[in-house]
Amino acid sequence: MTTISLPTDVSIITTYRCQMRCKMCNIWKYPTDEFKEITAKDLEILPKLKFVNVTGGEPFQRRDLEDIIAVSFEKAPRVVISTSGWHYERIIALAKKFPNIGIRVSIEGLSQLNDDLRGKEGGFDHGLKLLLKLREMGVSDIGFGITVSNRNSNDMLWLYRLAKELKLEFATASFHNSYYFHKEDNIVTEKDVVTQDFQTLIGSLLKENSPKSWFRAFFNLGLINYIQGGRRMLPCEAGTANFFIEPYGDVYPCNGLEDRIWKESMGNIRDFSTFEELWFSQQAEKVRGLVRECPKNCWMVGTAAPVMKKYIRHPLEWVVRNKIKSILGKEISFDDIPWFDVGQDPRQGDLDFARMKPFTDTKGAKPDPSLALIEE
Repeated sequence: MTTISLPTDVSIITTYRCQMRCKMCNIWKYPTDEFKEITAKDLEILPKLKFVNVTGGEPFQRRDLEDIIAVSFEKAPRVVISTSGWHYERIIALAKKFPNIGIRVSIEGLSQLNDDLRGKEGGFDHGLKLLLKLREMGVSDIGFGITVSNRNSNDMLWLYRLAKELKLEFATASFHNSYYFHKEDNIVTEKDVVTQDFQTLIGSLLKENSPKSWFRAFFNLGLINYIQGGRRMLPCEAGTANFFIEPYGDVYPCNGLEDRIWKESMGNIRDFSTFEELWFSQQAEKVRGLVRECPKNCWMVGTAAPVMKKYIRHPLEWVVRNKIKSILGKEISFDDIPWFDVGQDPRQGDLDFARMKPFTDTKGAKPDPSLALIEE
Protein backbone atom coordinates (compact mmCIF):
# COMPACT_ATOMS: atom_id res chain seq x y z
CA MET A 1 0.00 0.00 0.00
CA THR A 2 1.24 3.49 -0.86
CA THR A 3 2.40 5.48 2.12
CA ILE A 4 0.11 8.46 2.62
CA SER A 5 1.57 11.81 3.62
CA LEU A 6 -0.19 14.96 4.67
CA PRO A 7 -1.69 16.86 1.71
CA THR A 8 -0.20 19.93 0.05
CA ASP A 9 -3.30 21.52 -1.53
CA VAL A 10 -6.80 22.32 -0.34
CA SER A 11 -9.86 23.90 -1.91
CA ILE A 12 -12.09 25.50 0.70
CA ILE A 13 -15.67 25.76 -0.53
CA THR A 14 -16.70 28.62 1.72
CA THR A 15 -20.37 28.76 0.70
CA TYR A 16 -22.89 27.59 -1.87
CA ARG A 17 -24.54 31.00 -1.87
CA CYS A 18 -24.02 32.82 -5.17
CA GLN A 19 -25.50 35.84 -6.90
CA MET A 20 -24.74 34.50 -10.40
CA ARG A 21 -27.15 32.26 -12.32
CA CYS A 22 -24.74 30.23 -14.43
CA LYS A 23 -26.16 27.84 -17.00
CA MET A 24 -23.47 25.23 -16.41
CA CYS A 25 -23.75 25.31 -12.61
CA ASN A 26 -26.79 25.13 -10.34
CA ILE A 27 -25.04 25.82 -7.03
CA TRP A 28 -27.12 28.96 -6.67
CA LYS A 29 -30.30 26.83 -6.47
CA TYR A 30 -28.97 25.07 -3.36
CA PRO A 31 -27.58 27.81 -1.09
CA THR A 32 -26.06 26.92 2.26
CA ASP A 33 -27.19 28.43 5.54
CA GLU A 34 -24.66 31.14 6.40
CA PHE A 35 -25.09 30.45 10.10
CA LYS A 36 -24.04 26.81 9.67
CA GLU A 37 -21.06 27.38 7.37
CA ILE A 38 -17.54 26.64 8.60
CA THR A 39 -15.71 29.55 10.19
CA ALA A 40 -12.11 30.71 10.23
CA LYS A 41 -11.84 29.09 13.67
CA ASP A 42 -12.89 25.73 12.21
CA LEU A 43 -10.13 26.03 9.60
CA GLU A 44 -7.39 26.39 12.19
CA ILE A 45 -7.29 22.58 12.29
CA LEU A 46 -5.68 22.48 8.83
CA PRO A 47 -2.03 21.41 8.53
CA LYS A 48 0.72 23.39 6.84
CA LEU A 49 0.08 23.39 3.10
CA LYS A 50 1.59 24.75 -0.11
CA PHE A 51 -1.58 26.07 -1.70
CA VAL A 52 -5.07 27.11 -0.66
CA ASN A 53 -7.86 27.78 -3.14
CA VAL A 54 -10.81 29.65 -1.62
CA THR A 55 -13.92 29.08 -3.68
CA GLY A 56 -17.70 28.76 -3.58
CA GLY A 57 -20.42 29.55 -4.64
CA GLU A 58 -19.24 33.09 -4.36
CA PRO A 59 -16.66 33.51 -1.57
CA PHE A 60 -17.36 37.23 -1.35
CA GLN A 61 -20.85 36.43 -0.07
CA ARG A 62 -19.08 35.61 3.19
CA ARG A 63 -19.02 38.50 5.65
CA ASP A 64 -16.04 36.95 7.43
CA LEU A 65 -13.97 36.21 4.33
CA GLU A 66 -11.10 38.36 5.61
CA ASP A 67 -10.78 36.07 8.66
CA ILE A 68 -10.78 32.98 6.42
CA ILE A 69 -8.04 34.46 4.25
CA ALA A 70 -5.97 35.35 7.32
CA VAL A 71 -6.09 31.72 8.52
CA SER A 72 -5.38 30.48 4.99
CA PHE A 73 -2.17 32.53 4.82
CA GLU A 74 -1.14 31.05 8.16
CA LYS A 75 -1.43 27.61 6.57
CA ALA A 76 0.05 28.22 3.11
CA PRO A 77 2.29 30.74 1.32
CA ARG A 78 -0.05 30.95 -1.67
CA VAL A 79 -3.78 31.63 -1.45
CA VAL A 80 -6.00 32.13 -4.50
CA ILE A 81 -9.66 33.12 -4.48
CA SER A 82 -11.97 32.00 -7.28
CA THR A 83 -14.69 34.58 -7.81
CA SER A 84 -17.21 35.94 -10.29
CA GLY A 85 -15.69 39.40 -9.80
CA TRP A 86 -19.13 40.82 -9.08
CA HIS A 87 -18.31 42.28 -5.65
CA TYR A 88 -15.81 44.86 -6.91
CA GLU A 89 -15.45 46.99 -3.78
CA ARG A 90 -15.12 44.01 -1.42
CA ILE A 91 -12.47 42.40 -3.60
CA ILE A 92 -10.42 45.60 -3.87
CA ALA A 93 -10.60 46.10 -0.11
CA LEU A 94 -9.41 42.53 0.52
CA ALA A 95 -6.56 42.90 -1.98
CA LYS A 96 -5.37 46.03 -0.16
CA LYS A 97 -5.31 44.06 3.08
CA PHE A 98 -3.61 41.01 1.48
CA PRO A 99 -1.52 42.23 -1.49
CA ASN A 100 -0.11 38.72 -2.06
CA ILE A 101 -3.56 37.27 -2.63
CA GLY A 102 -4.32 35.54 -5.90
CA ILE A 103 -7.56 36.36 -7.70
CA ARG A 104 -9.11 34.29 -10.50
CA VAL A 105 -12.20 35.74 -12.12
CA SER A 106 -14.56 33.40 -13.96
CA ILE A 107 -15.27 34.78 -17.43
CA GLU A 108 -17.09 32.54 -19.89
CA GLY A 109 -16.73 34.51 -23.11
CA LEU A 110 -16.76 37.97 -24.57
CA SER A 111 -19.23 40.44 -23.14
CA GLN A 112 -22.63 39.31 -24.45
CA LEU A 113 -21.94 35.58 -24.30
CA ASN A 114 -20.41 35.77 -20.84
CA ASP A 115 -23.38 37.64 -19.42
CA ASP A 116 -25.78 35.15 -21.01
CA LEU A 117 -23.93 32.07 -19.73
CA ARG A 118 -23.42 33.51 -16.25
CA GLY A 119 -26.94 34.87 -16.03
CA LYS A 120 -26.01 38.37 -14.89
CA GLU A 121 -25.93 41.44 -17.11
CA GLY A 122 -22.72 43.41 -16.66
CA GLY A 123 -20.73 40.42 -15.40
CA PHE A 124 -18.03 40.75 -18.06
CA ASP A 125 -17.58 44.46 -17.35
CA HIS A 126 -17.34 43.83 -13.60
CA GLY A 127 -14.70 41.15 -14.10
CA LEU A 128 -12.54 43.05 -16.56
CA LYS A 129 -12.69 46.28 -14.57
CA LEU A 130 -11.68 44.39 -11.45
CA LEU A 131 -8.66 42.76 -13.09
CA LEU A 132 -7.46 46.05 -14.52
CA LYS A 133 -7.77 47.72 -11.12
CA LEU A 134 -5.90 44.88 -9.41
CA ARG A 135 -3.14 45.19 -12.01
CA GLU A 136 -2.95 48.93 -11.32
CA MET A 137 -2.63 48.18 -7.59
CA GLY A 138 0.33 45.90 -8.22
CA VAL A 139 -1.43 42.63 -7.38
CA SER A 140 0.48 40.16 -9.53
CA ASP A 141 -1.26 36.80 -9.08
CA ILE A 142 -4.35 37.62 -11.09
CA GLY A 143 -6.15 36.27 -14.13
CA PHE A 144 -9.31 34.69 -15.33
CA GLY A 145 -10.57 31.28 -16.26
CA ILE A 146 -13.17 29.93 -18.65
CA THR A 147 -15.32 26.81 -18.37
CA VAL A 148 -15.64 25.61 -21.95
CA SER A 149 -18.96 24.27 -23.18
CA ASN A 150 -20.67 23.79 -26.53
CA ARG A 151 -21.25 27.52 -26.88
CA ASN A 152 -18.06 29.31 -25.97
CA SER A 153 -15.01 27.43 -27.23
CA ASN A 154 -14.35 30.02 -29.94
CA ASP A 155 -14.58 32.85 -27.42
CA MET A 156 -11.95 30.94 -25.42
CA LEU A 157 -9.44 31.79 -28.14
CA TRP A 158 -10.28 35.49 -28.02
CA LEU A 159 -10.03 35.50 -24.22
CA TYR A 160 -6.64 33.80 -24.46
CA ARG A 161 -5.44 36.64 -26.69
CA LEU A 162 -6.89 39.20 -24.30
CA ALA A 163 -5.14 37.59 -21.33
CA LYS A 164 -1.87 37.53 -23.23
CA GLU A 165 -2.13 41.21 -24.16
CA LEU A 166 -2.97 42.20 -20.57
CA LYS A 167 -0.34 39.82 -19.11
CA LEU A 168 -2.94 37.95 -17.06
CA GLU A 169 -3.07 34.29 -16.10
CA PHE A 170 -5.48 32.29 -18.23
CA ALA A 171 -6.99 29.00 -17.06
CA THR A 172 -9.27 26.60 -18.89
CA ALA A 173 -11.71 23.89 -17.87
CA SER A 174 -14.44 21.88 -19.51
CA PHE A 175 -17.79 21.66 -17.85
CA HIS A 176 -18.36 18.53 -15.79
CA ASN A 177 -21.27 16.79 -14.11
CA SER A 178 -21.02 16.41 -10.35
CA TYR A 179 -22.82 16.83 -7.04
CA TYR A 180 -20.96 20.13 -6.68
CA PHE A 181 -22.44 21.66 -9.82
CA HIS A 182 -25.83 19.92 -9.38
CA LYS A 183 -25.71 19.06 -13.08
CA GLU A 184 -26.20 15.87 -15.07
CA ASP A 185 -26.38 17.38 -18.57
CA ASN A 186 -23.00 19.14 -18.79
CA ILE A 187 -21.95 17.16 -21.85
CA VAL A 188 -20.00 18.54 -24.80
CA THR A 189 -22.00 17.44 -27.84
CA GLU A 190 -20.19 19.62 -30.39
CA LYS A 191 -17.04 17.58 -29.85
CA ASP A 192 -15.38 18.27 -33.21
CA VAL A 193 -15.80 22.04 -32.95
CA VAL A 194 -14.71 22.26 -29.32
CA THR A 195 -11.78 19.91 -29.89
CA GLN A 196 -10.58 21.97 -32.84
CA ASP A 197 -10.62 25.14 -30.74
CA PHE A 198 -8.63 23.41 -27.98
CA GLN A 199 -6.13 22.21 -30.60
CA THR A 200 -5.70 25.80 -31.78
CA LEU A 201 -5.13 26.92 -28.19
CA ILE A 202 -2.54 24.19 -27.62
CA GLY A 203 -0.67 25.27 -30.74
CA SER A 204 -0.62 28.87 -29.51
CA LEU A 205 0.57 27.88 -26.04
CA LEU A 206 3.44 25.85 -27.48
CA LYS A 207 4.60 28.87 -29.49
CA GLU A 208 5.08 30.92 -26.34
CA ASN A 209 8.46 31.28 -24.64
CA SER A 210 7.15 30.21 -21.23
CA PRO A 211 7.57 26.60 -20.03
CA LYS A 212 4.48 27.20 -17.89
CA SER A 213 2.48 27.69 -21.10
CA TRP A 214 3.91 24.50 -22.61
CA PHE A 215 2.68 22.47 -19.65
CA ARG A 216 -0.67 24.22 -19.90
CA ALA A 217 -0.77 22.89 -23.45
CA PHE A 218 -0.44 19.38 -21.99
CA PHE A 219 -3.22 20.13 -19.51
CA ASN A 220 -5.47 21.23 -22.38
CA LEU A 221 -4.63 18.00 -24.20
CA GLY A 222 -6.17 16.31 -21.16
CA LEU A 223 -9.33 18.35 -21.67
CA ILE A 224 -9.55 17.15 -25.28
CA ASN A 225 -9.13 13.61 -24.01
CA TYR A 226 -11.86 14.15 -21.41
CA ILE A 227 -14.28 15.58 -23.98
CA GLN A 228 -13.64 12.66 -26.31
CA GLY A 229 -14.29 10.17 -23.50
CA GLY A 230 -10.79 8.74 -23.35
CA ARG A 231 -9.43 7.25 -20.16
CA ARG A 232 -7.59 9.69 -17.99
CA MET A 233 -3.99 10.24 -19.19
CA LEU A 234 -2.52 10.24 -15.69
CA PRO A 235 -4.05 8.71 -12.55
CA CYS A 236 -6.30 10.59 -10.19
CA GLU A 237 -4.85 10.76 -6.69
CA ALA A 238 -7.53 12.97 -5.19
CA GLY A 239 -7.60 12.69 -1.43
CA THR A 240 -3.84 12.19 -1.34
CA ALA A 241 -2.11 15.43 -2.31
CA ASN A 242 -5.28 17.52 -2.37
CA PHE A 243 -8.75 17.65 -0.83
CA PHE A 244 -11.91 19.77 -0.69
CA ILE A 245 -13.75 21.09 2.34
CA GLU A 246 -17.46 21.70 1.93
CA PRO A 247 -19.26 24.66 3.56
CA TYR A 248 -20.47 22.53 6.49
CA GLY A 249 -17.05 20.95 7.09
CA ASP A 250 -17.16 17.63 5.24
CA VAL A 251 -13.90 16.66 3.54
CA TYR A 252 -14.07 15.14 0.06
CA PRO A 253 -11.25 14.03 -2.23
CA CYS A 254 -12.55 16.18 -5.07
CA ASN A 255 -15.58 18.07 -6.34
CA GLY A 256 -16.23 15.78 -9.30
CA LEU A 257 -18.12 13.08 -7.41
CA GLU A 258 -21.64 12.07 -8.42
CA ASP A 259 -24.27 10.44 -6.24
CA ARG A 260 -25.27 8.16 -9.11
CA ILE A 261 -21.75 6.70 -9.21
CA TRP A 262 -20.31 7.26 -5.73
CA LYS A 263 -19.88 10.04 -3.20
CA GLU A 264 -18.45 9.55 0.26
CA SER A 265 -16.93 11.91 2.80
CA MET A 266 -13.54 11.32 4.39
CA GLY A 267 -14.86 12.90 7.59
CA ASN A 268 -15.88 16.28 8.96
CA ILE A 269 -13.27 18.68 10.33
CA ARG A 270 -15.63 19.59 13.17
CA ASP A 271 -15.55 16.00 14.44
CA PHE A 272 -11.78 15.77 15.00
CA SER A 273 -9.35 17.45 17.37
CA THR A 274 -6.49 17.25 14.85
CA PHE A 275 -6.43 17.07 11.07
CA GLU A 276 -4.11 14.07 11.22
CA GLU A 277 -6.85 12.03 12.96
CA LEU A 278 -9.16 12.66 10.02
CA TRP A 279 -6.56 12.28 7.26
CA PHE A 280 -5.14 8.98 8.47
CA SER A 281 -8.48 7.51 9.56
CA GLN A 282 -9.91 4.24 8.30
CA GLN A 283 -12.72 6.18 6.60
CA ALA A 284 -10.27 8.42 4.74
CA GLU A 285 -8.35 5.39 3.51
CA LYS A 286 -11.61 3.79 2.38
CA VAL A 287 -12.36 6.88 0.29
CA ARG A 288 -8.87 6.84 -1.21
CA GLY A 289 -9.58 3.23 -2.17
CA LEU A 290 -12.72 4.36 -3.97
CA VAL A 291 -10.70 7.01 -5.79
CA ARG A 292 -8.20 4.40 -6.97
CA GLU A 293 -11.07 2.55 -8.70
CA CYS A 294 -13.16 5.58 -9.68
CA PRO A 295 -14.35 5.21 -13.30
CA LYS A 296 -14.86 8.93 -13.95
CA ASN A 297 -12.35 10.42 -16.37
CA CYS A 298 -12.52 13.96 -14.93
CA TRP A 299 -9.69 16.30 -15.83
CA MET A 300 -9.76 19.36 -13.56
CA VAL A 301 -6.77 21.41 -12.55
CA GLY A 302 -7.18 20.61 -8.84
CA THR A 303 -6.54 16.91 -9.42
CA ALA A 304 -4.57 17.04 -12.68
CA ALA A 305 -1.87 19.48 -11.54
CA PRO A 306 -0.61 17.38 -8.59
CA VAL A 307 -0.13 14.25 -10.71
CA MET A 308 1.44 16.23 -13.57
CA LYS A 309 4.05 17.36 -11.02
CA LYS A 310 4.43 13.95 -9.43
CA TYR A 311 4.85 12.10 -12.72
CA ILE A 312 6.60 15.00 -14.44
CA ARG A 313 8.60 12.75 -16.79
CA HIS A 314 5.54 11.95 -18.87
CA PRO A 315 4.23 15.50 -19.42
CA LEU A 316 7.84 16.63 -19.95
CA GLU A 317 8.42 14.11 -22.75
CA TRP A 318 5.25 15.25 -24.49
CA VAL A 319 6.16 18.92 -24.02
CA VAL A 320 9.70 18.54 -25.36
CA ARG A 321 8.60 16.52 -28.38
CA ASN A 322 5.82 18.91 -29.34
CA LYS A 323 7.73 22.10 -28.54
CA ILE A 324 10.36 20.95 -31.03
CA LYS A 325 7.60 20.35 -33.59
CA SER A 326 6.27 23.84 -32.91
CA ILE A 327 9.71 25.41 -33.42
CA LEU A 328 10.15 23.51 -36.68
CA GLY A 329 6.71 24.58 -37.88
CA LYS A 330 5.39 21.02 -37.91
CA GLU A 331 1.80 20.14 -37.02
CA ILE A 332 1.00 18.74 -33.59
CA SER A 333 -0.62 15.32 -33.83
CA PHE A 334 -3.78 14.83 -31.81
CA ASP A 335 -4.71 11.46 -33.30
CA ASP A 336 -3.18 9.37 -30.55
CA ILE A 337 -3.56 10.96 -27.12
CA PRO A 338 -1.19 9.15 -24.74
CA TRP A 339 -2.11 7.14 -21.66
CA PHE A 340 0.64 6.75 -19.10
CA ASP A 341 0.86 3.56 -17.06
CA VAL A 342 2.32 4.44 -13.67
CA GLY A 343 0.86 1.43 -11.90
CA GLN A 344 -2.68 2.74 -11.45
CA ASP A 345 -5.71 0.46 -11.31
CA PRO A 346 -6.87 -0.07 -14.93
CA ARG A 347 -10.45 0.61 -13.86
CA GLN A 348 -9.67 4.16 -12.83
CA GLY A 349 -10.69 6.90 -15.23
CA ASP A 350 -11.87 4.45 -17.88
CA LEU A 351 -15.59 4.72 -18.58
CA ASP A 352 -15.47 1.99 -21.25
CA PHE A 353 -13.91 -0.46 -18.80
CA ALA A 354 -16.52 0.50 -16.21
CA ARG A 355 -19.39 -0.21 -18.60
CA MET A 356 -18.03 -3.73 -19.11
CA LYS A 357 -17.34 -4.30 -15.42
CA PRO A 358 -19.41 -2.09 -13.10
CA PHE A 359 -17.53 -0.11 -10.48
CA THR A 360 -17.58 -1.51 -6.95
CA ASP A 361 -16.66 0.13 -3.68
CA THR A 362 -14.03 -1.21 -1.31
CA LYS A 363 -16.55 -3.54 0.35
CA GLY A 364 -17.65 -5.00 -2.98
CA ALA A 365 -21.08 -3.35 -2.94
CA LYS A 366 -22.22 -1.73 -6.17
CA PRO A 367 -23.31 1.88 -5.83
CA ASP A 368 -26.95 2.45 -6.62
CA PRO A 369 -27.84 3.55 -9.26
CA SER A 370 -25.20 1.96 -11.49
CA LEU A 371 -22.87 3.21 -14.16
CA ALA A 372 -25.49 2.45 -16.78
CA LEU A 373 -26.67 6.00 -16.14
CA ILE A 374 -23.41 7.58 -17.30
CA GLU A 375 -23.88 9.59 -20.46
CA GLU A 376 -21.70 9.12 -23.49
